[in-house]
Amino acid sequence: MANIAFIGVGNMGGPMAANLVKAQHKVRAFDLSPDNLARAEAAGAERAASLADAVKGADVVVTMLPAGPEVRAVYLGEGGIVASVDPGTLLIDASTIDVESARAVAAGAAAAGFAMLDAPVSGGVGGAAAGTLTFMCGGTEEAFARAEPILQHMGKTIVLAGASGAGQAAKICNNMILGISMIAVSEGFNLAEKLGLDPQKLFDVASRSSGQCWSLTNYCPVPGPVPASPANRDYQAGFTAAMMAKDMRLSQQAAQAAGAVTPLGAAAAQLYGLMNAAGRGQQDFSGIIRLLAGR
Repeated sequence: MANIAFIGVGNMGGPMAANLVKAQHKVRAFDLSPDNLARAEAAGAERAASLADAVKGADVVVTMLPAGPEVRAVYLGEGGIVASVDPGTLLIDASTIDVESARAVAAGAAAAGFAMLDAPVSGGVGGAAAGTLTFMCGGTEEAFARAEPILQHMGKTIVLAGASGAGQAAKICNNMILGISMIAVSEGFNLAEKLGLDPQKLFDVASRSSGQCWSLTNYCPVPGPVPASPANRDYQAGFTAAMMAKDMRLSQQAAQAAGAVTPLGAAAAQLYGLMNAAGRGQQDFSGIIRLLAGR
């Protein structure tokens, strides 16, 4: 049993922390939202009064925060994690942020003598609750070996992608592929509708031929063919359009910094940005099919 501080127990962090509690770890939670803290406490975590209180005596610190600036401040700011934790504490950031911030925070932690992983996740709220997330990790093999037994209580697939920042790079590239492919699938079904083709028939063909992809077979954006997809729940989010818009922006920032040419990624970033700006940011990202259809 480890003493684990969990910082950020919202939609994703809350169920992740709950799974650590179920695994018999002692979890001390901190969040700026009293409601999030109340839910974490109800799931068996101990409520911390402050960030410093949460990380005191922790063997491992896990963070799940909104963006790079918050991660930099929470880890490296005055009274932050690096300044407050005991020597030897393992640091794991599960937030999805820009590669530059991930590397800067890891460097700051290393300079202070701490091992750290960037470990963003894929799998959405459902995967967080079920403990089936995919963790894409960046850091040293030693840090990964220490973190893996903890991550296994929250995820099904845990991969060391490379050095610090590689986890974020893998997440950004993966989600750019996902965002683009969902638009392609949505355009295909919208065209099928205009041509009078039954969506189930298109699914039956495409899912067994060259159009097959995860966005089609696991997360089909039209109601019917995949009963578990958000399309059957009026696009109640498993992964919000606002989060996809954020990830697509990160992909384009990374592409610009690296000198990579990603025209489809750039177009997809604009479309999810439009969906978010239209007030549909809390819908599932597969609801992009409605925007593309002009609905």
